[in-house]
Amino acid sequence: MTTDVPDRPQRAGHPPDTLTDQVLDAVESLVSLWWAAASAAPPRLPARQLLALQTVRRLPELNLTALAEHLGIGLPTASRLCGRLEAAGLLQRTVQPHNRREVQLVITSQGRRLLADVTEHRSQRLTGVLAAMTPGERASLKQGLHAFHRARARVRPQPPRLG
Repeated sequence: MTTDVPDRPQRAGHPPDTLTDQVLDAVESLVSLWWAAASAAPPRLPARQLLALQTVRRLPELNLTALAEHLGIGLPTASRLCGRLEAAGLLQRTVQPHNRREVQLVITSQGRRLLADVTEHRSQRLTGVLAAMTPGERASLKQGLHAFHRARARVRPQPPRLG
């Protein structure tokens, strides 16, 4: 079975048109749809700022240091990123009374509205794509996604290679 992606370079380590290629193509398409939908919700945020805001929503106990670690960025970069979100009225940084060096991050009501808008735009775009599929294709996709999640749970993450 071949994909509809023309002139795709062959990826090292396996022949062209493998299941891996098809999944990579699908993920690239999904990521493109995902970020295009996010940019449709004003104010348009850079991907890293949106990811930071989503992370704080998902893990509200994070402080600035933990957010930096979670995003894989340095503390000064995280501080500037949060400063921009704060200036936009999307995030509030407060000093903890029990530890004056710890900065607590809180999403504002405006930040929560933005994230709800982003989620709505993404949902609409995904719904449009899913509606263009046949019922059989949607059932196959659902089955495949369940199988992927089950397999992913069985696979242990590989430690990063150093050097």
